[in-house]
Formats: sequence, C-alpha cells, structure tokens
Amino acid sequence: MDQNPTAPLPASSTSTDPGPDVVGEFAPPPASRPRRRYAVLGTGHRAGMYVAALTGDHADVGEIVAWLDPNPARIDYYDQQVGQALGRNAAAHLPRYAPDALEQMIAEQRVETVIVTSLDRTHAEMVDRSLRAGADVVVEKPLTTDAAGCRRITQAVADTGNDVVMTFNYRYAPRNSTLRQVIAAGTIGEVTSVHFEWVLDTMHGADYFRRWHRDKPNSGGLLVHKASHHFDLVNWWIDDVPERVYASGALRFYGDANATARAMGPRPERGTGAGADPFSLDLRDDPRLQALYLDAEQHDGYRRDQDPFAPGVTIEDNMSVLVDYSRGATLTYSLNAHSPWEGYRVSVNGTQGRAELTVVERGHIQLADDGDIALDPSATGSAAAVDPVRPAEHRLIVQKHWRRAEEVVIPDGIGGHGGGDAILLMDVFRRDLRVHPDPLGRAADYLDGARAVAVGAAANESMRTGAPVRIEDLRLGVPLAKDAHKSVQPATA
Repeated sequence: MDQNPTAPLPASSTSTDPGPDVVGEFAPPPASRPRRRYAVLGTGHRAGMYVAALTGDHADVGEIVAWLDPNPARIDYYDQQVGQALGRNAAAHLPRYAPDALEQMIAEQRVETVIVTSLDRTHAEMVDRSLRAGADVVVEKPLTTDAAGCRRITQAVADTGNDVVMTFNYRYAPRNSTLRQVIAAGTIGEVTSVHFEWVLDTMHGADYFRRWHRDKPNSGGLLVHKASHHFDLVNWWIDDVPERVYASGALRFYGDANATARAMGPRPERGTGAGADPFSLDLRDDPRLQALYLDAEQHDGYRRDQDPFAPGVTIEDNMSVLVDYSRGATLTYSLNAHSPWEGYRVSVNGTQGRAELTVVERGHIQLADDGDIALDPSATGSAAAVDPVRPAEHRLIVQKHWRRAEEVVIPDGIGGHGGGDAILLMDVFRRDLRVHPDPLGRAADYLDGARAVAVGAAANESMRTGAPVRIEDLRLGVPLAKDAHKSVQPATA
C-alpha cells in the first residue's frame, strides 16, 4: 500500500486473513455497470495508495482517467504504473492537467470523482471547485486547514448536493474499531473523560519538519494535519461533538533556534548526500521518493529532504489540548514529535469502568555503527529485532468497577496504518456494494472532517490568544451536532 518509509510498519500490515466482521461483506459489481471515472489531483506520495487500489483490487469498479498536478515528473511516475497495470511496457499516457484547468479536466474526461491528495492548504479550493464542476470528491485528511476552508466546503456541498468522502483510515484499524465497540456497547458506562497521548519518534516525527508541513500555512500544523486523525477518533469513539478547546504548544526540539541552543553545530542543508546523520533522509535510499521528489525538483524546486533544524519551521513539536464535549466528557490530548519510541495510549473513563488501549508501533530506533539510522527494526521480522522491554504490540484492557481487568481480543486487519488502509478502500470504492450497513459507522463524510478540523483550528487559535475557544465561534458554516446514536455490536471481553 502507501506506507511512508519513515513510519513504523505494524505487524498487522502483513495480515491477509482478517475476520469477516472487520472487513464486512460486499456484493460483486453488476456485470453491466460501467467503471466509475476517477481523476487524481495531487500526485505526491499519498496518491500511491489510490493509484494502487484503482489499478489492483478495485480496478473492476473504477479507473483513473486523468491526472492533475503542476509537476510533470510526479505524473510520469504514476502514469508509468498505470501503463504497467494495463499490460503495456510503457506509460499509459493519460490526460494531464494543471490546477487552473480543473473544471476543464472534469468536463473533457467526464470525471465522476476527484481524489484530492494535494497540499492541505489547497484542499478547500480544490474540493469546492470539483463539487461545483459536477464531480464528487474523495479527500485525504485533513478536510482543510482552518475554519474558512470548512465554510467554503460546506457551502459547496449545500449548493451542489454532491458527495464528499473523508478518508479517515485510522477508524478502520481493528484496534481502534474494537475500542469503539466497547464504548458503544456500554461496557464502561457513560464516558466521563478521555486521555489520549500520541508520540512520534525521531524518524517519523522529524519527517514533518523536512517537508512542506513544516510551514504552518501549508498544513495547519500538526494539530490539524496529524491530529485530525486523532480528534476524529475521539469524536467517533464517544459519538459526540466538541464544544470548547484550550491548547498550549511550542517548537521546542526542531528548528534552527533549538539546534543553536543545544550547540548541535553545523547542519547539512538537506538529507540527500549528507552522510551518516540520524535526522537526515537521503531520497536516493527509496526509489519511489527519488522518482517523486529528487528527480522532480527541476520542475518546481521543492525539496522533500530539508534539514528539520533548518530555518523556516513554523509548526509546533510539543502540543497539549483540552476539549470539552457536548454531553459532558472531557478530552486531554498530547502530541510529541521527538519521542524515542512511537505509538499511543488511550484511557477512556466511564461511569462503570475504564478502557485502556496501548499501541507500540516502534519500540526504538536503531543506529548503525556510523551513527546513521539502521534498517527499521520493526520491519525485519527477526527475533533479534524484538524489544524485550517495549515490543511492538497493541493491547486493549477493560476493567469494570469491582472486577478484575480483562483483555479484549483485537482481530487482524490488512494494509498499513494499523491494518486499516485496505479496509478503508473497500468503503471508498465499493460502499454502494455493502451487503449490510457497517455497524461501526466507519465511513466518514465532510461533517466528520469538519468536526476533526474544528478541534485543531480552535487549538491553533487558543495557542495564538492564550484563551479557550468555543467551536461555535469558529463559524464553520454548518452545525456539528450528531444524530441519534447508532447501534454498534459489542465486543466480547
């Protein structure tokens, strides 16, 4: 699938035999039904998941008919992949367009759905224009970067009636959906509070400070780009909507000022060719990154491997957020981007007990003798790579009042992001073929995207002003209130 080479490779990514309750049952497409026509808008790294899906497992229900990106080299990379999937020994030569020709592309190529995987700051404009040109949209998280973007998208949905699918893949990771089952089944009673801690290690975490994400106007910072996943999980887990947010955060590890304060000495301008350095990324080490970025620099000058301690970093690397929910629950959330290990801990307190989910995605980063990062130990599969103190694992424990703690079995998933990517893609491309409604309600729409962005946008405003921010004061253009709770099948402890 589309596993970022700096991210941990969870064990569930190797599973190919998930339980039927995890994936759901989908009917085969009618033989007479034509394939849906998709265009890919933004041909960077994340687009790979969708290209692979539409040239592989989901080629029977959809096809890519056009590309939109200002960088021709990145289009070339994926166009070659499509050509190979079609059985050619050459590129597919699909039509390609620049961003200002979006409407032309939709009309000329009869595009039914636009897949938006471009820079976060472009999402609102591209979703709005796609909807108004007559296409539906599949959009990568985050929905947008701020309240103004939410207003633009919600108005376009209201004006056109066209569809927006949010791809919140973490909902589909079985460990996360199993926690959803436990909470929705009433096992721990009414939720009173949630504590959610997410840590990114210095291999994966540093990557956000090398890329375009390092500039806050591009990404909204990690509280929007990264944490929109996490805020969506909490919104979904407890089936509630956020009302008030207070946040504190700062850039305390990465960036040039921190490097100077810690006397780190001269730093390489970029990772490629820098030699042994645990904070550098050499694009030549990954053929896909070399093709998509290093070989594409001549067209736009974008460097994917900037030094995370170079000037120009305007996002935070340490963040804490307090969120009040409409039914009275409170979330305390923290995100750290320079941890020695990667994973997350979630504790959900209820009127009848407590649920605790612990996930270690990578227990440590191993250095080679020369001081450079060695092969990701979580990907070797060898016994020697297993950390005896902090092994890569996930565990869900439920404890009711006056009872012993019990462990809830987490089923296997398939694909990256904790086993959720491949299951998500079933809903993205085959949701109309579901035999039964998903009892977990994992499919997300633009309202779910707005609810997640609302927390991050309010947190950014709170960090700016030092005051709590009410979600309603953001004027998102649409009420965020939830419908009546959906029935969710319980998990067995």
